Amino acid sequence: MGESWPILRARRLDNRETVSISRDADHVRAIEPAPSSGDDEWWLAPVLCDLQVNGFAGVDFQRLPLESEPAVKATEALARHGCGVFLPTLVTDAWPRLLSKLGRLATLRASHEALRAAWAGWHVEGPFLSDQPGFHGAHDPAKMEDPSPEKIRELRDAAGDLPVLLTLAPERPGAIASIREAVRLGMRVSLGHTDASARQLAEARAAGASLFTHLGNAIPKELDRHDNVLWRVLDQEGFRVMMIPDSVHVSPPLFRLAHRLQGEHGIGYVTDAMSAAGAPPGRYPLGNLELEVGLDLVVREPGKSNFSGSALTPVEGVRRAAMMLRGSWQEAWERFSTLPARWMGLDLGFGPSPRADFCLVRADGDNAILEVEVFRKGRRCGGASFPDAPEPKPFRLIRPEDRGM
Repeated sequence: MGESWPILRARRLDNRETVSISRDADHVRAIEPAPSSGDDEWWLAPVLCDLQVNGFAGVDFQRLPLESEPAVKATEALARHGCGVFLPTLVTDAWPRLLSKLGRLATLRASHEALRAAWAGWHVEGPFLSDQPGFHGAHDPAKMEDPSPEKIRELRDAAGDLPVLLTLAPERPGAIASIREAVRLGMRVSLGHTDASARQLAEARAAGASLFTHLGNAIPKELDRHDNVLWRVLDQEGFRVMMIPDSVHVSPPLFRLAHRLQGEHGIGYVTDAMSAAGAPPGRYPLGNLELEVGLDLVVREPGKSNFSGSALTPVEGVRRAAMMLRGSWQEAWERFSTLPARWMGLDLGFGPSPRADFCLVRADGDNAILEVEVFRKGRRCGGASFPDAPEPKPFRLIRPEDRGM
């Protein structure tokens, strides 16, 4: 889609009403109600909202100093893939160093308008995680430690007044009191990288934890078939679950089963993207690690089979989720936009105003996304097209030794 059309008719994703969109070049002039033709191929949708982004387009948010130019590069690259709002994510590090990183990222965000618009808060994943083999995943267990209310207050100070999503393991000593303090200070608490018992999960839920981070990952390759953290989480009531919809981190059957159990509003999507996402195959950094991304776009430590983050782009996540669920991309889009935004109390700026933030999505009659364009404050800031691949690549068989770290 370029400058060849002055008026476009599209359906709004939120209420299915038809609107006409007029624009000059890359600026939207008006969005007005219009009669439906019944075969509109364009949709007006909220921007995607990713709650877990470790890096993108060759840029690693873990490695400092991070200058504004690469930070903006990663942010603009995410926008081209449909994502207008996200949480930069910091992974396990020594606690003083992690706080220092967060403070420096907060200063960087404040210095640039594009970062202020897209960086909606912070996701701190660690260091209060399980240090047990398999459960710690790519996080360094030597840098893990127990949480405390005092550390939670330090985190709040470093993060400023922006929203914070904190992932921790509730079995660590001090975790329940820390969850209560985090919730009191306005943070969202998610459980992850954990082998918590059913009792510990219930205690964490009662203390205020409400989410679970990338279910199906950060687990050993072999699990007790009768009692494991997957069954315990899915058996609990009240947790909202985040999943990586790339067909690699979670197999399609487990993906579908989790949706049936969690219901319409119980599952949202994240990429868990690291610096290789939105970039060609090669070797890329994640903190102190150098990770390898092959032609299959699966991220691994060189010479190992376990996964370490993902190279998934947001709009490709929507496409793959719809394919795994054998359902509509519209439903998957909402699980990657309005639903996670609601969990974090974020405003995606979506609405009928020509100055709103939104995506234009073109889909074919077979329910495949062909093209996405992203607009911020009514101005086009990028897009992605899939002219030669109306369906995502076929799923490969997940080997037991590959399963989720």
